[in-house]
Amino acid sequence: MKKQLKVLPSIILLAFIFLISCQKPEKESSFIVNDEAVGRLDSTLQAYVNSGNVAGISALIYEKDQEVYFNAFGFANKEKQIPMDRNTIVQIYSMTKPITGTALMTLFEEGKFQLDDPLEKYAPEFADMKVYEGVDADGNMILVDADRPVTIRDITRHTAGFPNRDNIPGLSEVMKEKDARSFENTLTVMAEKIGSTPLWFQPGTQWEYGQSVDVQAFLVERISGIPYEDYVQDYVLGPLNMDDTRYVVREEDLDRFSAAYQRTGDGELTQMPDSSAHAFNLKKWPLTPGGFGLTSTLDNYMTFARMLVNEGTFKGTTILKPETVKLMATNHLPDSVTERSWLPSKGRVGFGIDFAVRTDPPATPEEMNGVVGEFFWDGAASTLFWVDPVNELTAVMFVQLYPYDGISLHKNFRDAVYGKYIPKGNNP
Repeated sequence: MKKQLKVLPSIILLAFIFLISCQKPEKESSFIVNDEAVGRLDSTLQAYVNSGNVAGISALIYEKDQEVYFNAFGFANKEKQIPMDRNTIVQIYSMTKPITGTALMTLFEEGKFQLDDPLEKYAPEFADMKVYEGVDADGNMILVDADRPVTIRDITRHTAGFPNRDNIPGLSEVMKEKDARSFENTLTVMAEKIGSTPLWFQPGTQWEYGQSVDVQAFLVERISGIPYEDYVQDYVLGPLNMDDTRYVVREEDLDRFSAAYQRTGDGELTQMPDSSAHAFNLKKWPLTPGGFGLTSTLDNYMTFARMLVNEGTFKGTTILKPETVKLMATNHLPDSVTERSWLPSKGRVGFGIDFAVRTDPPATPEEMNGVVGEFFWDGAASTLFWVDPVNELTAVMFVQLYPYDGISLHKNFRDAVYGKYIPKGNNP
């Protein structure tokens, strides 16, 4: 009996060791972000800082409702020697757009509009639009009537025709004169200026990034009767407790606000003056744009991403219905839209409601990595996020680097997460 009692603890210990040894390989084999991926991520992000091409960088990844990666490297402010950290506040620029789209779609769920409704139904500022067809011998614009009205679907997928370039003879000069995105404009004034500028192409015929999501913010304000900044706070940011996501950074948070950096050559960075780089976020302006302007932290934006991967609900708070998230994450670009500007540089993607949507896997290792069904977007300061419903994975990467990703940062970050893609037929 005594001998049996002595053996029992050893058996329990061996059983415990066996259970632990079984669990670890199971997690590694079933998770995308396993120990090997963590090693790739650390070395990739650290290398960008070591090379001098990035001042500071951070990333946060969740998979299957678990935090599987966080790290930060370098400085949020080199001049002040403030490290990049989890609670660093950054300018997210166009990563504002999916938040605006979410606010707009809460009104869709209430039956306030349909996607194929003409925009002019709610905003007469966009009635009787003219379309640019070049200039005559005297340099005057040649204008024709729009074949059809701009629809709400057009402004959610960037097919409205709003011009957004500085090299269109005659039309670019009109855009500059109107200055629709002046911080001094209200959304209503902005809409009047955009609506009185000719379209660059017929609605629905091309994909051209531009002012469409600013118009979405205006539409939210017009339909709801609530100032856009208040609406997005009350229906998206507030319910998700995204307390660090706002237009104006509070004075007490300025030490957490990352500096912005201009890359002027290989390994050469210039810290931009806060007075210019942060001009929009240091005071309250009349303009509350939908297409840019918000600041956020890793955890705040990850909350937004996790709400999306969980089909519209996060920790018991529902922002959107599952079918609405699915609608937003579905490609809305028909094959007839062959002119897509630089969108193909994002990979084999279409476009949904304020997200790029991956429709096909990469065909070569040089293409942007990702999983069919993912939806994502990025920002002018080289920030990036994506939602991968297949693997229940969400990733947010923050940096404050201009010009936009000229160092293959997004490509290498994705490769670090998923591993380098091997084309079919080339497997060892």
